[in-house]
Amino acid sequence: MPNTRLFDRCVIRLSPTEAGEDVRQFLQGLVTQDTAAEMPLWAGLLSPQGKALFDFILWADGDDVLIDCEGTQADALVRRLSMYRLRRKIAIAIDPACGVFWKSEGSSDPRHAELGTRWLGTPADDDVDVSATYRAHRLGLGITEGVNELGSEQTLWLEANAAELNGVSFTKGCYVGQENTARMNWRQKVNRRLVVVPLAQADESRQRCVYPELNISVELRRVEDLTALVLPDWQRAALG
Repeated sequence: MPNTRLFDRCVIRLSPTEAGEDVRQFLQGLVTQDTAAEMPLWAGLLSPQGKALFDFILWADGDDVLIDCEGTQADALVRRLSMYRLRRKIAIAIDPACGVFWKSEGSSDPRHAELGTRWLGTPADDDVDVSATYRAHRLGLGITEGVNELGSEQTLWLEANAAELNGVSFTKGCYVGQENTARMNWRQKVNRRLVVVPLAQADESRQRCVYPELNISVELRRVEDLTALVLPDWQRAALG
């Protein structure tokens, strides 16, 4: 039976090129998650102001770390990570021999138990593209990802529901954008949220993107405007 692959995802491999180099420690100072923890982990790479640039899932592969990311943003993410690498002996490149696979059954996604099973493997010519099915499933749960929905330097990480979807560690050390993220958490002050709403409840002035085929709109709304919206239980609970 052919494997069900997300054709719109890429895998970036970070590998030490000298003994003693630590890829996890390199990423620890950059991303929102504690890279010493068990992977997979959903994480973000933020601007210094705490706004999302990229979101991705981190996987362990021995001394290497694999980044499961949006395919259209893979080259830009490689460039950004390479900028931070400086003199560290770490290779950073897209790995064409690795693909991202998904099925709706199971619960291995680190963000939400109902997101299904996700794994990395070797692409094959007869793989079936389930990108559209996965997108509908994910958005049906009210979960956003990627630059089309989060924007680039448009959404603060906690506005993207990162705390509720296990995308941030508040106990690790510093990382890019940590100061503003930690301040928002400490003050319990997240004024806006990314939400997925039916088109009948859409507000075009707040819209990030729209999926007419799914009858939904992704929007950044003020918290006080969310009361009357149809929201998933996990998000409604976070709003108190």
